[in-house]
Amino acid sequence: MDTTTHTIDAKGRKLGRVASEVAHLLMEKDMPAFEKHRKLGSKVKVTNAGGLDMNQKRMSEVRYVRASGYQGNIVRENISDVLKKHGVEEVVRRAVKGMIPSNKLRPDMLKRLEVTE
Repeated sequence: MDTTTHTIDAKGRKLGRVASEVAHLLMEKDMPAFEKHRKLGSKVKVTNAGGLDMNQKRMSEVRYVRASGYQGNIVRENISDVLKKHGVEEVVRRAVKGMIPSNKLRPDMLKRLEVTE
């Protein structure tokens, strides 16, 4: 099994464009031997993630929602809140996670994603 490593430079690019390209590569749709039920092990490195082009309107409008399971414990966060707490790596990871199908292969795909600022 040959593993390939793709490197994407995110400087000056939009978050959604980078995330969709990363998701496409993690799902290995660029491979001639693509099968949606099996993964070959391609890795993706996103460099210069700190230089992503994110405007202020988008940073206040996009909201991440999560719940603890208890009543009344729904937590809503903006991209700016996530940037302050976890950094740009988590924002890119969440964007890519939303573009990958939610099946048993998703955690393995996200493990092969490496984001550097």
